[in-house]
Amino acid sequence: MRLGAVLFLAHLLILALCFSYPLEQVGKRLRTAYLESAEEPLVDTANLMAAFVGQQIEEGNFRAEELYRVFEEARGRKVAARIYEMRKDSVDLSVYITDAKGIVLFDSDNRETIGEDFSLWRDVKLTLEGEYGARVRRDPNNPDAPAALFVAAPIRVAGKIAGVLTVIKPTTNIAAFVSAAMPRIFRIGAISLASAIILGLGVSMWVTRQVGRLTRYANNVREGRRVPFPKLARTELKTMGIAFEKMREALDGRAYVEQYVEALTHEIKSPISAIRGAAEIMEDSSITTEQRIRFLSNIQSETHRIQGLVDRMLKLTELEGRRELGSRVPVALAAIVRTIRDGAAPALAKKGLRVDSDVAETITVAGDPLLLDLAVSNLVQNAIDFSPRNGRIAVTCKRDGARIELCIDDEGPGIPEFARSRVFEKFFSLERPETGKKSTGLGLNFAKEVAALHGGSVDINNLPERGLRARLVLPAWL
Repeated sequence: MRLGAVLFLAHLLILALCFSYPLEQVGKRLRTAYLESAEEPLVDTANLMAAFVGQQIEEGNFRAEELYRVFEEARGRKVAARIYEMRKDSVDLSVYITDAKGIVLFDSDNRETIGEDFSLWRDVKLTLEGEYGARVRRDPNNPDAPAALFVAAPIRVAGKIAGVLTVIKPTTNIAAFVSAAMPRIFRIGAISLASAIILGLGVSMWVTRQVGRLTRYANNVREGRRVPFPKLARTELKTMGIAFEKMREALDGRAYVEQYVEALTHEIKSPISAIRGAAEIMEDSSITTEQRIRFLSNIQSETHRIQGLVDRMLKLTELEGRRELGSRVPVALAAIVRTIRDGAAPALAKKGLRVDSDVAETITVAGDPLLLDLAVSNLVQNAIDFSPRNGRIAVTCKRDGARIELCIDDEGPGIPEFARSRVFEKFFSLERPETGKKSTGLGLNFAKEVAALHGGSVDINNLPERGLRARLVLPAWL
């Protein structure tokens, strides 16, 4: 399973656990909270009415009929109260009063209960014992009806408990409040959950993108491509990527040294052997002056060959050590071709070669002028070396979208089939048709490294009839 999917599923699981339990508890707690908020003012109401009734009893002025008329008048009123989103149209508060033994003296809802014994009801029993008495009860004759809150207060006469006054409040409105609040709570929860899911998806995509960049970079390095280190956020992933990069550089450096020492040793063997042989022959006193001069010339030639090999290796080593260009500037290819052609004039004249250039002055590429000059120079020099006398070298250029293609065609023998896959290898070189000698074998490899550093490519293919085409592809300056 992909890392992004694993992270997202783990995030969903955590959200499910973190949201389901709190929402469930909120739903349970909400009804309790409404009951608590409703019970508190009932305590005040019960105590106020109990104090009023106690005072009337103590003064001998308590009349149950007068209290009945008060309730009848109150219930006949049209309240029309707007309490937030709920409308209240009538008074639904009820009261019953018992004596000190729990016998009902007054019941605002049902006169038939007068004389009944309520002493075992929790509200009456606890209040008569001097404690706080309250209960919640459903109507046994209507089980589907909402429960009612019963809150009692003691009626004191001459400092003693003479009875109990219980205030009754149906929970109909409380149920309405809860029913109205729950959808809103779930809606807010759903919005929060959706936001958290989207945020989690974004984070998982971001992490996956960072890991993907690092993975692509590792694959490109494994395949030998020259790519810059990816841009990563300042996280542990970047630290890990930098550690991988340092490890790669250390391993590459070790392999690089081993490869170059081996290759350099192999390439220098031949000129050193030639120098040693010439020196040994020159020790013979019987050789003529003309022979001595010829052997000295051979020694100088082989010395220059070694020096050229070392110089090119130093340039190539410096180039391969760079992972990306420091900066890019617009480079006119026409000016580079013109400079190289002028610099190669003596070599061209020596072989009677003609260079036909068809590169527009407006064509520019993005890159390093010096490196591009060296790369194109190596390709042109390769064409000069393999061109026959009085031949023609054609340099053309065209734009293909965001890419520029520079082609250098010669009329030489082309590449033999066995060498097609090796022409860009370090130190691999073919004999020049005219001299039979080989070059350092680093020029084409240098051009390949320059092209890769610029995000381009270079390839060499035989032309249909005769000759060779070197094609350098570079990003255009936009």
